[in-house]
Amino acid sequence: MIKTIKDDIKKRYGQIAVSGNSDCCCMSGECKSGDSPVDATRVIGYDQEDLASIPQEAILGVGCGAPLKFVNLMEGETIVDLGSGAGIDIFLSANKVSHSGKAIGIDMTDEMLKKARKNAEKGNYANVEFRKGDIEENIPVENNTVDAVISNCVINLTTDKIKTFKEVYRILRKNGRMVISDLITDMEISMGQINSDQWCACIDGALTKENYIQCIRKAGFENVVILEEKIYMEGEKVNGRKITSLVIKAIK
Repeated sequence: MIKTIKDDIKKRYGQIAVSGNSDCCCMSGECKSGDSPVDATRVIGYDQEDLASIPQEAILGVGCGAPLKFVNLMEGETIVDLGSGAGIDIFLSANKVSHSGKAIGIDMTDEMLKKARKNAEKGNYANVEFRKGDIEENIPVENNTVDAVISNCVINLTTDKIKTFKEVYRILRKNGRMVISDLITDMEISMGQINSDQWCACIDGALTKENYIQCIRKAGFENVVILEEKIYMEGEKVNGRKITSLVIKAIK
């Protein structure tokens, strides 16, 4: 089942990379049918002026929040984005850390990596790098070398969240911070109930808030704080479950 889920995730997000847009994992209670990727991205918290400053092909309209606006990046820092897609948060980060800093994107989908690297070349981003990796197996970054880690509706897709958070903990420097947007649910389902399409849509892999935070703490993090909490689909449930979008910050 785990291999099937990962294969389906690669297929789905590979198709998104090729098509250039997606309806999944946005604040669908607010997004309207036919919204452009830029419109969908703005709805979940991104700044219009910031979006105009990066390659437009990097904006796919996926995600469930805007973790980057809570990170408070400084010039010269190193940041890693887990599930970096076509590069939206990496390019925004690169502008903030400047030439003395570095922005590293991690993704396991070949089509996304190809698109992101093409965007980086087009924008002449010298302080950007995209690396292939499975974030719950081994994030391809050295120990204790990163100031900040972000992720936008991606850790939800992993099958072993504690292992993923341990990998984040490993690569962060002491006092480094993790800020992530993700979806949680009021009711988890068993492995036997999992639908691969719903997992790829960030629904079936969702944990309860309590279990999600517990996974972060079990990985070693302290000072776990919820920065933002929104209902994912206002007044609606998905397969009988209420889905909520969170932005969470934790410190190593």
